[in-house]
Order: sequence, then C-alpha cells, then structure tokens
Amino acid sequence: MENFVRIASVDDIQDGDMISAEIEDSKVVIAHVEGVLYAFDEECTHAGCGLSDGDLDGNIIQCPCHGAEFDIRTGEVTSPPAVEPLKTYQVRVEGDDILIEYEV
Repeated sequence: MENFVRIASVDDIQDGDMISAEIEDSKVVIAHVEGVLYAFDEECTHAGCGLSDGDLDGNIIQCPCHGAEFDIRTGEVTSPPAVEPLKTYQVRVEGDDILIEYEV
C-alpha cells in the first residue's frame, strides 16, 4: 500500500541542491538533480554520518566523513568504504508539495 508523506515544497529546493527533512524518527535527504527529485536516507551506511553535509556531483553523493559514495537514484554504493546501499524513496510532486513514499 502506497503511503506518501509531504516532505517539502518545490520552492524549498533549487536544482543542484539538497535539503534534509524529518519523518517521524527518521531523516531523509531530498536532492534536485537536472529537474528530477530524489529521496534517500540521511545517514551513511558506513559510519552514520549525515549525507546532507556531503558533496553532490550529478547523481553521486559523497559522505563527508570517510568518502563513501552512493548513486542517489538507486542507493547503490559506487565507492567504498560503505558496502551497504542507501535506502531510497519514491518521490511524487503534487501541486507545490514534494511527497515521498514512506512506510509508517
């Protein structure tokens, strides 16, 4: 069953930027890359560092702590030391609202 939660407004994030948001006890990052919005867990799977402080280069996010890299489209690890992928979320835009699919 789909459960979409409003996370932000489209005006909150410009192309090439990222924002962090909370849903219940979890933090997620929304990234805007070339007109497409992506959502993924805030916490790096290697050492728990906040990815919203990392460097976004196209579809690759680099963790600011140890340099692990992930593809934000799939969550796949593209460079160690991380070995576990990131959890990603389906994103939907309705009007001015950014919604992500989130299991409660």
